Amino acid sequence: MRVGKRAPDFVLFLCILMLLGMGLVMVFSSSAYYAGDPEGPFNDPFYFFKKQFVWALLGLSAMFVMMNYEYTRLKKHVGLLLVVAFLLLVLVLVPGVGASYLGARRWLNLGPLSFQPSEFVKLCIIIFTAYGLAAKRNQIHLFKKGLLPFIAVGGMAAALILAQPDLGTASTLMGTIVVMCFVAGARGVQLGSLCSVGLVLVLTAIWVEPYRRRRFLAFLDPEADPTGAGWHIINSLMSLGSGGLMGTGLGQGRHSKFLFLPERHTDFIFAAIGEELGFIGGSLVILLFVLLLWRGFKVAITCPDTFGSILAAGIVSGIVLQAIVNIGVVTSSLPITGITLPFVSFGGTSLVFTLMGMGILLNISKHTKPR
Repeated sequence: MRVGKRAPDFVLFLCILMLLGMGLVMVFSSSAYYAGDPEGPFNDPFYFFKKQFVWALLGLSAMFVMMNYEYTRLKKHVGLLLVVAFLLLVLVLVPGVGASYLGARRWLNLGPLSFQPSEFVKLCIIIFTAYGLAAKRNQIHLFKKGLLPFIAVGGMAAALILAQPDLGTASTLMGTIVVMCFVAGARGVQLGSLCSVGLVLVLTAIWVEPYRRRRFLAFLDPEADPTGAGWHIINSLMSLGSGGLMGTGLGQGRHSKFLFLPERHTDFIFAAIGEELGFIGGSLVILLFVLLLWRGFKVAITCPDTFGSILAAGIVSGIVLQAIVNIGVVTSSLPITGITLPFVSFGGTSLVFTLMGMGILLNISKHTKPR
């Protein structure tokens, strides 16, 4: 039974704004020296900040739109979203259509802007899976009828993302689907078996691709190749370690400032946070994601609608899983994979669709049961 609308979850909303604000500050701090180099390609210390600020405004606009768009109406668009998602995943792999950068073909160029379809696809797959699991909630214990259709659709999307190649995004997408199936009531034995198969597939994907194999071996022993595959890990750990408890100060990071730390404003921005804001700053970021997880699952638990409950769990778990992978990579707890820190890393498409997902989550929070 539906209940009347309430105000959106204020703590969740505040948490989003805090992460977004920290991201904008750290994008500028970690990129200003590189972007402002007079002999570099940009010659403007605010180059990355201005782009991220514009994307943040677009993302906040999308969040407010979705926050006021009845989430149950998304059910009517599931088929269209799925078709568009797979069409974009195919288009990005077409030579001449998809844009390539550092050997990866993950973007579509739209004039002066670039668009990363996998970020849109993640949200579409989460909506589709929530809709399907809610419709089949009485058959979820049956593998063929309950789980297999959603694992298969998610697996096809993950395979196309892996072909870009993007193992990190493909893995987090499948992990999100597993969490959603668990929330929907799937059997633990079935999910455990799926996770075991998934782990074998991930290890196989790492080993058959030479550059992934080098990264994995560097993860095990970065000192074996300190100027090659181990460079990212070594400098990331040095950045984190040099920050100490309080950090070197905002804008004073030596590893990021003098370009020792690769991808300092994107994939490795957490290392820049650890260096400039220290253990306290890094812990604050982690605590904000823990708070986001708590409030997101509180929305999922208190939502009286099955579709909304599973959708909320999928949105928040997808974001937190991505954060876990990113921080795990930066702290050398996981092998290197190119995945951004949600809300914080530089990247327009990721930021817009992450905030759009948060808008849906905030909309669901307006329908939760009062305490």
